[in-house]
Amino acid sequence: MTFLHQLDPVLIAFGEFKVHWYGLMYLLGFTAAWFLGRSRVRAGRLPGITEQAYSDLLFYSMLGVIFGARIGYVLLYDLDAYIADPLQILRIWQGGMSFHGGLVGVLAASLWWARKHRMHVFDIVDFVAPLVPPGLGFGRLGNFINGELWGKYTEAGWGVIFPHAEDKLAGLPAAQLDAMHATGMLDQFARHPSQLYQFTLEGVVLFCALWWFSRRPRPRYAVAGLFALLYGCFRFLVEFVRVPDSQIGYLAFDWLTMGQVLSLPLILLGATLLWLSRRAPTLQPQGTAG
Repeated sequence: MTFLHQLDPVLIAFGEFKVHWYGLMYLLGFTAAWFLGRSRVRAGRLPGITEQAYSDLLFYSMLGVIFGARIGYVLLYDLDAYIADPLQILRIWQGGMSFHGGLVGVLAASLWWARKHRMHVFDIVDFVAPLVPPGLGFGRLGNFINGELWGKYTEAGWGVIFPHAEDKLAGLPAAQLDAMHATGMLDQFARHPSQLYQFTLEGVVLFCALWWFSRRPRPRYAVAGLFALLYGCFRFLVEFVRVPDSQIGYLAFDWLTMGQVLSLPLILLGATLLWLSRRAPTLQPQGTAG
């Protein structure tokens, strides 16, 4: 069974003002991080830290995600296009956000906040790590609604048809596409919904694993290490069925993508942090903070 993708990336439009699904997904991700993190702050998982201080951490992390992800995408994936049209960097609702750039932004925010509160930066990173997957999952849903970052063709008898990804279909009226889809004429264009694969792995599975693992205090580096290891593995695997960015293509062997290259250091980092955690101290809860 195939699904014809004709989802509107705009949620609500008021004249020229438009609210995009992609932007809403970021809001949902930050909201989830706020509620999940606050519950653990109230449980004393950040000793001596108040809810207001945690709000500051979340705010700085939000800025780190947005600016880091956008700048990372520009530098790693499409620098020439942004040099030609610098104003593109402001059109975040059109997509073009790099996880690895966003990660650097969050780490920078965590480092600044940790130094301000005289805490070890990895105690903060360990705390933040389980709060990230919901945002990743919502972001992948935003990619799917936008109809971007689609997968390769599949002959499994099911998949998603992205009309604007096909030269033969782009620009055809919706009614005509519906009629063609009903007769099975479009099944040849069915692709892997790689965005939904990533939603499942990076969002649902990663969150469940990290939330369960961190339900009780763990040694320093352990939660961050598990996050990096699992995300790197999940991303590396999904890249095999995902079409690489057209402006980059495959880097080697007709299968190695930029996403896989950037995931390898994360896998190595995750394994290293888990190894370091064996002899690291454990941050213990100390009452609650109001």
